[in-house]
Amino acid sequence: MTGRPGHADRVFITGASSGIGAALAREYAARGAVLGLVARRRALLAELAASLPNPGRHRVYALDVCDHAALAQAAADFIEAHGGADIVVANAGISHGTLTELPQDLPVFAAIFATNVNAMAATFAPFIAPMKTQSGPCRLVGIGSVAGVRGLRGAGAYCASKAAVRTYCESLRLELRGSNIRVVTIAPGNIDTPMTRNNRFPMPFLMSAERFATQAAAAIARGDSYRVLPWQMGLVAKLLRLLPNAVFDAVFSRAPTKQRKEEA
Repeated sequence: MTGRPGHADRVFITGASSGIGAALAREYAARGAVLGLVARRRALLAELAASLPNPGRHRVYALDVCDHAALAQAAADFIEAHGGADIVVANAGISHGTLTELPQDLPVFAAIFATNVNAMAATFAPFIAPMKTQSGPCRLVGIGSVAGVRGLRGAGAYCASKAAVRTYCESLRLELRGSNIRVVTIAPGNIDTPMTRNNRFPMPFLMSAERFATQAAAAIARGDSYRVLPWQMGLVAKLLRLLPNAVFDAVFSRAPTKQRKEEA
């Protein structure tokens, strides 16, 4: 929780219908929060909301986060209904392998950036001005990935988008320094979700979505600027960053590639 004594936190989560988003929804609902749940799949959102404590308190918004007007309308509705928001989690994301040499993958590249990066800014934008008028601490949370630490073969779009998330959130953190809003970047490692189950490569230190959500919520409450979960993957990421390019290229040029969209 962010520390509003005697009040439930108001939490707005995109990509909430499954995986990390659904796990965070369950975590915050168990803590007594009121939720705004955003995803494209209305049936899954409704099912999730019905399974949470106090289901009548939560609001469901079935929309595509790339529709910025619809996203802004959902944000306005949530703010009006609950008098503001304390935590906004921009979690919506997609992942496909891409090969730059294939023209059919260029639209996939654009879609990944539209969802993983542009929609994050569109998620945060409607909340910043209202948050600044609130008396308590607020959080804007960007869900990145350890995949943003170094580029991986066949995953140029996804890796680049997650690198952009980290840098974007860093810039936003500086913009909001001195306000009551903390910008938190959470970089998941290997988390057991429907998205990662399609991966065709080993996933060391695999963490359940539920355990991830508990640890992420703690990092968000502290206002951590950047946190890798699980922590072991943070060490791996630092080591990868330190590897000389020649060594990195020799090792990872032979790694299995991420599944492309048309292979799904």
